[in-house]
Amino acid sequence: MRTVGVEEELLLVDPDSGDPKALAAAVLARAAQDDPGQQVFEKELFGQMLEFATHPQSDMAQLGDEIVRCRKEAGRHAGEIGCGVAALATSPLPVSPSLSVNGRYQWLAERYGIPTWDQLTCGCHVHVSVASDEEGVAVLDRLRPWLPVLRAMSANSPFWQGRNTDYASYRSRVWNRWPSAGPTEPFGTPERYHRRVTDMVDTGVVLDEGMVYFDARLSARYPTVEVRVADVCLGAETAVLIATLVRALVDTAAAEWRAGRPAPDTGVSLLRLADWQAARFGLEENLLDPVTLRPRPAARVLESLLEHTGDALKANGDADRAARGMEELLRHGNGAREQRRLLERTGSLRDVVTECVRRTQG
Repeated sequence: MRTVGVEEELLLVDPDSGDPKALAAAVLARAAQDDPGQQVFEKELFGQMLEFATHPQSDMAQLGDEIVRCRKEAGRHAGEIGCGVAALATSPLPVSPSLSVNGRYQWLAERYGIPTWDQLTCGCHVHVSVASDEEGVAVLDRLRPWLPVLRAMSANSPFWQGRNTDYASYRSRVWNRWPSAGPTEPFGTPERYHRRVTDMVDTGVVLDEGMVYFDARLSARYPTVEVRVADVCLGAETAVLIATLVRALVDTAAAEWRAGRPAPDTGVSLLRLADWQAARFGLEENLLDPVTLRPRPAARVLESLLEHTGDALKANGDADRAARGMEELLRHGNGAREQRRLLERTGSLRDVVTECVRRTQG
């Protein structure tokens, strides 16, 4: 059974006012005091962000427990220096990002200018083990049409700098300002994949392989496929659902490759439209069906995702968990819907943030 690991980026905020706080260095120092050898928490591009990574897990219940534990630990360390953590993909309140001290981040700011300073966004990256680069590239080629569906499910960034964006995942629109971000064409072979990455680095537009920000890519650090489309999810249960479905998609794609089924040849231009539709509306309106690329009710598309991955979900023992999780997601909505519901109830973006801190830290 394939292992799965999750990386989550969290927003550091004042627990009372909801204002983002550039205290990542202090939080990491506090974590290091408690556990000098800790490798769970890391800094990110801005001081208002904190990242953690789970261990590889094959059991989804254990993965969920670890995500909850890491969120609580992040909240505890943050609380010891007077701030909190929120699983919000963008800050609902106005913020002036503070660049972390790091030569790589300084290169980004100097190279890309103003778009860099818009990247105070928090995502969720899912790593799934693969046996080889050959299998990994075959998976990447077959995952592509389904990634916008994961975008819609995880959407958790409706507010930006104190304003309603009218998007469910505005983070994705900001993230796509990076020149290497977005969907890709099929690669076919590992050689073509690596040649494309090398050619991109050789242009000098990106610094290295780590800055090739495909929606899904081969990890440069681990023997995994890394799916990068999801917003950080407000609820840990949604993050587990996304991870469960990503593993099932990887299993399904690998099985299709072994059976000799060709990868879909969906063009990047259509994938961009599908991704925009998912980011704009989340689960509230139609998505573009991954097979036909025509509008279809979001609930029906999610049913198709369960059907597409059904054999893999059953083989992994995840079918009931995925079905329950999907039902709950459709009933209660993604993080974007919940944030808007909180704003409607409280009338205050500050109250939205402080409530999200409470839910994140448990």
